[in-house]
Amino acid sequence: MTNSYSRSNGVQLAAQDAALLDRRERVLGAPYRLFYQRPVHFVRGEGVFLYDADGNDYLDAYNNVPVVGHSNPVVRARVSEQLGILNTHTRYLTDGVVSYAERLIDRFGGAVEQAVFVCSGSEAVDLALRMARHVTRRRGIIATSHAYHGTTDAAAAISPSLGPNNEVPADIALVAAPDLGASDPQTEEREFAARVDHAIADLRARGVEPAALIIDSIMSSDGLHGTVPVLGAAAQVIRRHGGLYIADEVQPGFGRTGDWWGFERHELAPDLVVIGKPMGNGVPIAAVLGRASVFDSFGGDVRYFNTFGGNPVSIAAADAVLDEIDDRGLRDNAATVGADLRAALSSLAAEDDGISSVRGAGLFLALELQDDGVPNASRATAVVNHMRDARVLISASGPAENVLKIRPPLVFGSEHLPRLADALRAALAASPGGDPVSGSPVTS
Repeated sequence: MTNSYSRSNGVQLAAQDAALLDRRERVLGAPYRLFYQRPVHFVRGEGVFLYDADGNDYLDAYNNVPVVGHSNPVVRARVSEQLGILNTHTRYLTDGVVSYAERLIDRFGGAVEQAVFVCSGSEAVDLALRMARHVTRRRGIIATSHAYHGTTDAAAAISPSLGPNNEVPADIALVAAPDLGASDPQTEEREFAARVDHAIADLRARGVEPAALIIDSIMSSDGLHGTVPVLGAAAQVIRRHGGLYIADEVQPGFGRTGDWWGFERHELAPDLVVIGKPMGNGVPIAAVLGRASVFDSFGGDVRYFNTFGGNPVSIAAADAVLDEIDDRGLRDNAATVGADLRAALSSLAAEDDGISSVRGAGLFLALELQDDGVPNASRATAVVNHMRDARVLISASGPAENVLKIRPPLVFGSEHLPRLADALRAALAASPGGDPVSGSPVTS
């Protein structure tokens, strides 16, 4: 998504922000990117709001990490309490990690049996690939053509959305994701499975046997096409050829769509699952979950441990997140408020010929912008930046960078919906054709 800051944009910043940006670029360097043509300097957050250095509030309709709200008081209290008691690694016997694993696994309804904790979604993807390759004694991995799965070496290799210069090794095959705007879900499911079958043949032509198919269950970076059943047949294909199916739940997991996990919508049971980002509401924790047979095969041969993954403080945060989702009915909230939000977006689409599709589920929704059937990335950029100036935060993704992405914390309520809808209506009206700018893609 070309909405990030670049000095070539010619955007003027306040003196204090310009000075901070100079210091940032000097010590953090080129790899660190900032959202928006005019970056926002935030100093605190609460619930669904972020506050800048001047005290202005911004409605956060984008960040999925603080799933139970910025600065959640329950998470904060549990973490603070645990810091005063014990924080060490998981090679000692402690109660919290066992109890949390039991609670977490229970939310998968029998689809998984065991878990191993790590520190980030990228690390979880890396470990899941390692496990799949070890268990199958194969190397080939299949992913979607604009996926984002992380930033470790192995995860980046299956993350083509990181950019055209991101190297894809010979043991990786990429397939175009289903496109719900192109045809009906049944056709897309069938054609996607056929593409996976072809990718397996392509790998074998290179002398590589397939180990796994990994899919972000909601296919966020591919344009948000994963909220209706389109992946089940592909899972059958990879298994028929001896590989595993890995569900990447880092973005759709923890109730965002109204279900606990995105793969539930595809009516399949994965062999491995990776979770992360919202798991600790910003405290670093992630996990790989799967069948005991896979864990036994890997763990029986490989000496694996993780110094910080599943430490007592991170577990305290993760445990609090489950409590908040349960106690506050946030899955139901995602479903009901999300339905109202989708209805509001559909009303906007009825008013605007440039919106070709509204899709998604729960509090993960998307609007695709086109101009006479051609993806309109410049308009998406203009809308995102216009809304930033109106102090409402969204982003965009998709292969053509033309899909507006709305993904607020799950504490987003009906009372916040009018502000989001009004800002989006104004941004669409102010950006009928878009305004091309330079920048770098947003991928997560």
